[in-house]
Formats: sequence, C-alpha cells, structure tokens
Amino acid sequence: MTFQAGGSFDIDAWDADKPYDERGGTRLTRVGVRKTFHGDLVGTSTSELITVESAAGPVAYVGIEHVQGILHGREGTFVLQHSAGSEDGTPGTQWLRWLIVPTSGTGELTGIRGVGQITVTEDGAHTWALEYSLD
Repeated sequence: MTFQAGGSFDIDAWDADKPYDERGGTRLTRVGVRKTFHGDLVGTSTSELITVESAAGPVAYVGIEHVQGILHGREGTFVLQHSAGSEDGTPGTQWLRWLIVPTSGTGELTGIRGVGQITVTEDGAHTWALEYSLD
C-alpha cells in the first residue's frame, strides 16, 4: 500500500564550510544542516550536503539526510538521498527531490521505500511531500 505524507520543516542550522573547490566561477561547498519536521512527519534530521554555486547563485546540491521521528504514527529512522538544482539560480526554476534509501528504515519504519520533493514557497518557507510504502 502506498501512503502520502506532507508538511513543512524549519532549518535549525546551516553550517557551511569554506568552499573546498573554486574553478571558473563555480564553488563547491560542504554544508551541515539540521531540521525540524512538522505535519505527517514529526521529528528532526541531520544532513550533509555538497552545494554548487555560480555567479547566478545556488544552482545545485546533493546530500544525505538522516531522519528520526514519527511518520503517520510509526516511530523510527530512515535516510533520504537528495538531488536538487535550478535552471538559472532563481526560486521558480528549482527542483528538489528525495529518494528514501532502501534498507535504511529502522524501528516501525523498517522496510520504508519511496520518493518525495521539497517546495520553497515565495516567502522562503519549506514544504515537503512524500510518497512511501512499508514492506
């Protein structure tokens, strides 16, 4: 059975290191992120991201996020793989996708699989949607 979940999240910490690679106007930076989730998932997470910035601004990132919380009444942890980008660095052209890493679920979320996305609203708030199944 497939479930739909959604809500919002707050970014509690965004700890960017100094860029580790700068060539041709493009910078690669490692960032540690902490979040608090609200909605169908209530919990927290920690992430490690690699961001790409150009003169146009942020244009892409990849990352791994370890989530701990309660999803639709089921408590446990799982890992999200992030893939995100922007056509030209502007918010309206962003795409932000998640993949639940298979076999990463623990507790009552053991066997979780699925995909999701993040949306950044015009006021800078973050919402999320997740489609998942449990084995």
